[in-house]
Amino acid sequence: MLSDLKRIIDQISRDRGFDKQLLIEAIKEAVASAARKKYGSRRDIEVHYNEEYGEVEVFQFRNVVEEAVDDQTEISFEQATLLDPEVQLGDELGEKMENITDLGRIAAQSAKQVIIHRMKDAEREVIFDMFKDREGEVVSGIVQRFERGNMIVNLGRTDAILPKEHQIPKRSFKQGDRIRAYLTEVKENARDSQLILSRTADEFLAKLFSMEVPEIAEGIVKIMGVSREPGFRAKIAVSSTESDVDPVGACVGMKGSRVQNVVQELQGERIDIVTWSPDPAKYVYNALAPAHVSMVMVDEDANSLLVVVPNDQLSLAIGRQGQNVRLASKLMGWRIDVKSEQRWANLEDEGYQSLLQVPGIDEGLADQLFSKEIKSAADLGTSDIEELTIIRAIDDDFGQQLIEAAVKVAEELGLPLERTRPKAVAPAEDESNGEQTPVAEADGTETASEEQAFEDTNAEIVNEDAAEENETAELESEVSEEEMKPEEGKQ
Repeated sequence: MLSDLKRIIDQISRDRGFDKQLLIEAIKEAVASAARKKYGSRRDIEVHYNEEYGEVEVFQFRNVVEEAVDDQTEISFEQATLLDPEVQLGDELGEKMENITDLGRIAAQSAKQVIIHRMKDAEREVIFDMFKDREGEVVSGIVQRFERGNMIVNLGRTDAILPKEHQIPKRSFKQGDRIRAYLTEVKENARDSQLILSRTADEFLAKLFSMEVPEIAEGIVKIMGVSREPGFRAKIAVSSTESDVDPVGACVGMKGSRVQNVVQELQGERIDIVTWSPDPAKYVYNALAPAHVSMVMVDEDANSLLVVVPNDQLSLAIGRQGQNVRLASKLMGWRIDVKSEQRWANLEDEGYQSLLQVPGIDEGLADQLFSKEIKSAADLGTSDIEELTIIRAIDDDFGQQLIEAAVKVAEELGLPLERTRPKAVAPAEDESNGEQTPVAEADGTETASEEQAFEDTNAEIVNEDAAEENETAELESEVSEEEMKPEEGKQ
């Protein structure tokens, strides 16, 4: 049939890693399909491969009858005896047909397509078997090309895909660059890429530390949690199984060498390494670092934490656009509500609490009223409209509603509605220009109010009303840039 068929099978099997028998079965199936196309689909055709000679032999089987009516399924007794003198009526007789070289161009092309299809299926099986046990590992490859934002990475035997959404922002690779990524999924029967990579997965960061820190590989130091905003900042919590091993120090390495290797791989992503604790109060103290924590109140039923920090640490604890507290919340799996000591002191005040009972007043607005010497529902009920409209969130109509509601609350609480305080006066326009007092962010490059920072936590950390955006004008102290610059890579 094909003089070099055996050599071809051996070479493909060796180069592609295919099982020889799989290739032989593919060829047999292809030849059988081609033979049926040429001689009729109702024929009972079998294909055999003679491995010794490297030949494919085609046989058709027909029933022996007295007189054949359908030559595709029947053969006359007279013809059958010429092939086999011992044949009997009712027997099934097999006879050898011509080889594949006589099947014609169309049939041969069909056979070729079947072989190619089977080889692709076989290759997918080989790739799956090769990588199925490597799912969850870090793999290395070469950037081949880009398709609609997705990166195609050559891993040697096959290509993998790094989807656009799994690429770290602000970093571009070019064709030919070497890249490492986390193998998130190995698909068994994918029509396109079987291997899916990620550089944004939390597990990628954990694996990089496992590769850099021998104590993690040995099980002495354990990674208890990871939270990331890929390309910007991450937190990782670690613990030690041995009292004389500092888990944070082990991950940082001599002069920060270990953590810096990870930072470089992640294109400058800032990494906070914190000590894990089973006590949520201690854990959140570490997780919010580099900010200092004054007090923690734990609500296990609601899975939430109320954290009080010094006034000058509030912006540092919350972080730029709520990043620090958001990462800490994700790391712990707890809802975290951060308040300044001043706000907490206000919440402890009975008059402040009476303000919060007035419909339409939340903590942000209560803080602003408090700063204007309106420190109770009774004070609010005896206020003038002009005093309230000093606050930008209050217009004449809203101010009148607040006064009327405050009178009702004061009467319910038995608070005397007597004016005992001086009238508030609006500040000169040229002094404040109606602007909020800015509070420096953690890196000293942007400003944000206390309430704006709270809003940026996307209600996962704390929910604030739009009226709270003005609160910072009343903060007693600002955070200096010097104090707000956290150390990168360690605590």
